[in-house]
Amino acid sequence: MTDLPRNISLVGASNFRDLGGYAAQDGRQVRWRRLFRSDHLAGLSPQDAQALAALGLARAVDLRGHDESSAQAYQLPSVRYHALPIEPTVVRRARELAASGQALTAPMAERLMHDTYRAFVADNAPQFAALFEHLLAEDTPLVFHCTAGKDRTGFAAALILLALGVPEEVVMQDYLLTNRLYQRPGMVAGTAPEEVLQIIWQVQPGFLRTALDVVEQDHGGLERYLGQRLGLGAAARARLAELYLQPPGG
Repeated sequence: MTDLPRNISLVGASNFRDLGGYAAQDGRQVRWRRLFRSDHLAGLSPQDAQALAALGLARAVDLRGHDESSAQAYQLPSVRYHALPIEPTVVRRARELAASGQALTAPMAERLMHDTYRAFVADNAPQFAALFEHLLAEDTPLVFHCTAGKDRTGFAAALILLALGVPEEVVMQDYLLTNRLYQRPGMVAGTAPEEVLQIIWQVQPGFLRTALDVVEQDHGGLERYLGQRLGLGAAARARLAELYLQPPGG
């Protein structure tokens, strides 16, 4: 298949994009129009819903926390919805600081973001394991998302691409696309100093690097983490490749 547009232009979501086309293992590439990542889908217009239906979207995996998904619920025609909640620790910690009369500074925000990514690896393995179970069940087009589609979704996308054999430098490039695409909500303006908002609402290479370092140092590397913590052993990896990789030009 010829390369397709990676970013899907929608009115109600700015960070909806395809993981297809990346070169992976054995000379194959990730299939187009099977795996999508996004910010939340509660603001989609009827035209957006039609665009997603035209893509054949059949499944949505929501990584938002309980309060987030309750406050901004959505339902898409003919799309099966699966919730795998990961609570937004940065938001909770920022509220705790505000309640105690402390202002969130840029260095504090940086530390919180790194802590968040460490927690993805250590504390949220069950949710990411469940995401892979959905991927392995069938290959109908699936989108996984959180609120901004950058941290929880970014780490999930990294795990999927790495499991498919996409080189780490390419995975990082995909991760950083959020900074070009995502439009943060206007309502957050003025809620914190701009340097803090830029840290919280953007991604940095060091955030994902922190998570990958934890995978390496605390879990014996990617292969062992995928196999032992996420249930993605050799047979499952082969099945994942069968479902989501294709020969170049295939």
